[in-house]
Amino acid sequence: MPTSPIRRLTPFAEAAKRQGKTIYHLNIGQPDIPPPQVALDAIRDLRIVSLEYTHSAGNETYRRKLAEYYKRYDINVDYSDILITTGASEAILFSFSSCLNYGDEVISPEPCYANYNAFASFTGNVIIPLTSKIENDFALPPVYEIEEKLTPKTKGIILCNPNNPTGYAYTKRELLQIRDIVKEYDLFLFSDEAYREFCYDGIEPISAMHLKGIEENVVMIDSVSKRFSECGVRIGSIVTKNKEVIQTALKYGQARLSPPGLGQIVGEASIDTPEEYYMDVIMEYTKRRDYIVKALNNIPGVYCPEPKGAFYCMVKLPVDDTDKFAQWLLEEFDHNNQTVMIAPGSGFYTSPGLGKDQARLAYVLNVEKLAKSVEVLAEALKVYPGRTL
Repeated sequence: MPTSPIRRLTPFAEAAKRQGKTIYHLNIGQPDIPPPQVALDAIRDLRIVSLEYTHSAGNETYRRKLAEYYKRYDINVDYSDILITTGASEAILFSFSSCLNYGDEVISPEPCYANYNAFASFTGNVIIPLTSKIENDFALPPVYEIEEKLTPKTKGIILCNPNNPTGYAYTKRELLQIRDIVKEYDLFLFSDEAYREFCYDGIEPISAMHLKGIEENVVMIDSVSKRFSECGVRIGSIVTKNKEVIQTALKYGQARLSPPGLGQIVGEASIDTPEEYYMDVIMEYTKRRDYIVKALNNIPGVYCPEPKGAFYCMVKLPVDDTDKFAQWLLEEFDHNNQTVMIAPGSGFYTSPGLGKDQARLAYVLNVEKLAKSVEVLAEALKVYPGRTL
């Protein structure tokens, strides 16, 4: 199992805090925005006499309500097409375990969510990287590059849309290209759509469930963690028209008997979140994105493409190695007793050696804190011994 590129730095952050340093956490996608009021009310108003196991597939009332939620996005599924999981992480594990045999390969654009590699290791599978480039704002590489990655062991493609860590939102044209490959080679398309609501500049989210002709091939992964700022309730889901995948994933559900009961109560209540909540959240993240992208690009030697979704940006830094730089920021540097914690780019690449001059920054702090973070980062780059410019 690969070590988490983010959690590897935690001991250094803890030591810095013991020294009295203020750390601005740009390293992890933990939103600072409060959950919707309907979710908090559901917790406060809870009146139960026992905490029972739930159905292994998840509470039927929750799954039926989720099916109605998806219809808002023209995703027409039945409640029986939904399996509730312990976060999106378990959804990915169950999906890989259900759809792939030992040694099978899954193609993933890189940089990608770091845990895809970990989950593939867990299930005995292999992530085959398809490298997208920061110079092209991390757009999907040409079709011929995808087809060059295909082998007899290729059984799937995994996409995160909008993307973690790049913030890229795949276009309809790109998704149709993926659909054609999935259909021609009879692959699974694992579609991680945990950031569906986080699309900017008027972009409408496009789900893999919208793609015609591959309904049995699509396995959608979802979560309440980011959408409702509910990371800690650990509720995710597998959504697919493929009944065999659902039934197989239920067998793996024996490992946890049932998904979290209290979390499902919160998740179900959250579906009643008023539209104003989403609008306010998108406005806030758009403001943060606009600020941090402009501020970063004003630092000499730094390049940051403009994300179109999620709440992350991948940034190119003028340093020798962002793994070393991230540790140095915590161990040896401070500006007015402040420093920043970043996620080194190499952890989001499968190909060895890539991402050494990149980092993922999560703009999950308000603009005032982002301004301080960028100031600290700019000062650090002036004195870092491994600066390359």
